[in-house]
Amino acid sequence: MIARVWRGWTEPDDADEYEAFVTETVFPDAKHEIEALESFEVLRRDAGDEVEFVTIARFASWDGVEAFAGEDYETAHVPDRAEQLLARYEETVAHYEILA
Repeated sequence: MIARVWRGWTEPDDADEYEAFVTETVFPDAKHEIEALESFEVLRRDAGDEVEFVTIARFASWDGVEAFAGEDYETAHVPDRAEQLLARYEETVAHYEILA
């Protein structure tokens, strides 16, 4: 199993809308379309004058990661609406093999 971990930050006023978009649209739609997407988590933390989000998506295979993010899967997959809501974000993504 592969974990795809990524971080992005919003202004406080955009945090609720971003959270809803990711948890109600982005990942549920992807889970419906990509069988290898096993699960996802969205973590949220107030970080002073911004709100930090961490997403962790678990895929059964590298093919699933590629189905979600494309051939250049090390680059962040940020839909247009998410990009509008984010103040900044990591442009690359970390992948980890889940061992236990």
